[in-house]
Amino acid sequence: MNLSTVNKTASARVTSSVFIGRGLRHSLRNAEALIMAIALPIMLMLMFTYIFGGAIDPSGNYVNYVVPGIILLCAGFGSSSTAADVADDMTNGIIERFQSMPIKSIHVITGHVVASLARNLLATGIVFGVAFLVGFRSDANFLEWLGAIGIISLFILAFTWLFAAIGLFASSPAAAGSYGFVLLFLPYISSAFVPTETMPTWIQGVAENQPMTPVIEAIRGLLNGQLDSNYVWWALGWCLVILAVSYLWCKWMFQRKTGRR
Repeated sequence: MNLSTVNKTASARVTSSVFIGRGLRHSLRNAEALIMAIALPIMLMLMFTYIFGGAIDPSGNYVNYVVPGIILLCAGFGSSSTAADVADDMTNGIIERFQSMPIKSIHVITGHVVASLARNLLATGIVFGVAFLVGFRSDANFLEWLGAIGIISLFILAFTWLFAAIGLFASSPAAAGSYGFVLLFLPYISSAFVPTETMPTWIQGVAENQPMTPVIEAIRGLLNGQLDSNYVWWALGWCLVILAVSYLWCKWMFQRKTGRR
């Protein structure tokens, strides 16, 4: 490896770390968005557990069923703000300033994604804590917990890149928020809150073959000590496909809008 390659690698690492730090500072300054990303899933969990749970599962174990879906809702709400943040950067002139510097300005997108991942993992941990307070119990062993956390992290990463791509595609932060809002309905058309077999026949096919259901079932199986490897492989496959497509879409949209890599 020659000196030029080393310098480029170091420059990319430093640039990425600077933009990640920028994204984390923005997250801390936007405390309202962080609070809502935590509070809304918690309110939904309390509502489904204490208001609807008795009707859905009179045994009182509904909280163990619903927590995986709530976790993905938490991840979705937290990741959705990335679309507006990226769209804001693309429309407020800051990208043009970055382009005047000898750096790859696409690292600004990476900064948003990594900061969102860190923010969402924190929110997920808090939601898990509240879930234990309201009666959630797990039969998972250490490795199953690691597997569940790994799938959750991969899901957050994949959907954060997807929301970043939406932010690049949108013409304004408001439009980015509107486009991203549509994705937040996917958990409701899945096995997040009720088994898919209880749904009308015409919607079961959608619920069983969209990305959320295998991810939720994989997490649910791992946390309840009832691992189904088919769901795990489908969950990993969906997450990796979404991640790859979203990342490539991001790069293409960024180059198209800025003319630079």
